[in-house]
Amino acid sequence: MTRFSRLEVFNTLLDKGVVPLFFNADVDKSSEVIAACTRGGAQVIEFTNRGEGAYTVFTQLVEHFAKAEPSLMLGVGSVIDAPTAAMFLAAGAAFVVSPILSPEIAHLCNLRKVAYLPGCATPTEISQAEELGAEIVKIFPGQVVGPEFIKATLGPCPWHRLMPTGGVDTTEESVSTWIKAGACAVGLGSNLISAQVIKEKQYDTLSEKVSQSLAWVKKARAK
Repeated sequence: MTRFSRLEVFNTLLDKGVVPLFFNADVDKSSEVIAACTRGGAQVIEFTNRGEGAYTVFTQLVEHFAKAEPSLMLGVGSVIDAPTAAMFLAAGAAFVVSPILSPEIAHLCNLRKVAYLPGCATPTEISQAEELGAEIVKIFPGQVVGPEFIKATLGPCPWHRLMPTGGVDTTEESVSTWIKAGACAVGLGSNLISAQVIKEKQYDTLSEKVSQSLAWVKKARAK
């Protein structure tokens, strides 16, 4: 069971504006990645359900960081069905992210008062997600729809809260472009946490990139 309400998760996500996301099958390496991200200022982190043993690793990470970093909100991503979501919720996931819109996952998360961020790529999907209670919608794949999609969609529907994942680079130009287009936050995956970063243990560099990304969001919002 999660230690955070969905309001806490949404408000923190909106405040920070950056969600690092990754998967690694090794618990120790995953712990190092998460610790590096938190040192850089991240507080909402997504561990994706993309490989063998993801659930086992996730449960150990939740247990570890509940003591090591109590303010960390660790959620699960790449969830496409309600039974899988239920498993991770039982393990303590602070939120659930999908590459798709699943009414079944939405209903489950609403019942448990847990934040759900479904993946959408059309105005109709975004509207359907909001009808199902989604407070923030993941725009996926971001590299396909682009920042102009967010800007155009917010024109007639300014109440949307949209977070692109995919297509966001760890550069000021990229982050600023998305935020100025109207994105409420950005998800940073392999462009932030690459295989090379983990292999070469570039954790100090990772912390710096997270800190920079948070600063770029803040700067872009101020303009």
